[in-house]
Amino acid sequence: MQPVQVNPDPSSTGLDPKVAGLLCYSLCFITGIIFLVIEKQSRFVKFHAMQSTAVFVVLLVLNFILGIIPIIGLIVPLIITPLTFILWIALMLLALQGKMFKLPFIGDWAEDQARKF
Repeated sequence: MQPVQVNPDPSSTGLDPKVAGLLCYSLCFITGIIFLVIEKQSRFVKFHAMQSTAVFVVLLVLNFILGIIPIIGLIVPLIITPLTFILWIALMLLALQGKMFKLPFIGDWAEDQARKF
């Protein structure tokens, strides 16, 4: 899956839309929700806010559910935590570059929801 380079429309927050896209990921789903509420104009920022919210909620729930299982609960965090960190950095950098990288499953859903929101 190749990220799509876009020319983001201006953000209603007054920030550069690329910086706003990066900030959507900065505090995981918390800043995603904040930007979903305050952004009124930019589809680029709305997409990254929705994708941030969805991906980090899914990872949080997955980590919690798998953490309950006795032996797997000890191993899973050792795998998920570094992968989550790498994904977090990659998504922030792609947003800062003005690219709309859609994660499998979540990315298409986030794009549909960003249009509706």
